[in-house]
Amino acid sequence: MPPPSTADTEHTTTPAAPAYARPPFWLTVTAITYALTHHVGVAMAWLGTVGPTRWADWIDLLTPYAVLLPAAAALHTGGAGRRTWALYLTGALTYVEGHGIHLAANSVGNHAPSDVAHLWDETAGHYIWYGGVALVVASLAAALAHHPAPHGTTGRVLAHTAALLTGVTFTTNSLEGGTAVMGIAVAAAFTAWGWTARTRLGGVLVTAFASALLLLTTYGLWQGGFPQPSQLGWI
Repeated sequence: MPPPSTADTEHTTTPAAPAYARPPFWLTVTAITYALTHHVGVAMAWLGTVGPTRWADWIDLLTPYAVLLPAAAALHTGGAGRRTWALYLTGALTYVEGHGIHLAANSVGNHAPSDVAHLWDETAGHYIWYGGVALVVASLAAALAHHPAPHGTTGRVLAHTAALLTGVTFTTNSLEGGTAVMGIAVAAAFTAWGWTARTRLGGVLVTAFASALLLLTTYGLWQGGFPQPSQLGWI
């Protein structure tokens, strides 16, 4: 049998993987669900109450699933190693614990305010929850920062728009959650990390966390500290 012709071999190409099989797709999904669910208390407040609780609290039960599952898909499509998965698991457990503490204490505090409910919601819950966010982001950065950047203008615009949403959400959570100083430290660290891979997928880290760093520091200088927006009557 004669060997295949040169023309046949030259024109043989490997089909491109579908979007859902590539990390940028799942990173974008994670960013969008993070932005939506981490504002659910304000965005869904108009739904009112059901008994002594708020509808927003019940919707907030979906938050860990909506954020952590697409983040895991991003790691899977990016071929994350065992150490990165261990970091993600640690972050995910911390995230779920902190979110659960916050949700329960916040819901109880809305019905029967107390110093104990405030402690678990505003202090313990937020620091544990947002610490989990930082660990999950660190696992994504470790696995994906040096992957190729999104192809095409549409892909790049979508990725960096989603990253900007992440930065704004990180900022609002840090301010309203009373964790602004920790937020500045985390944003600075991820900005520096992303800068080392700015021409690759790590560029989205710069977009997300340089914007958060700028917003947080500007707010702090403007207000002479970090009062919660709700204390200023903005929410």
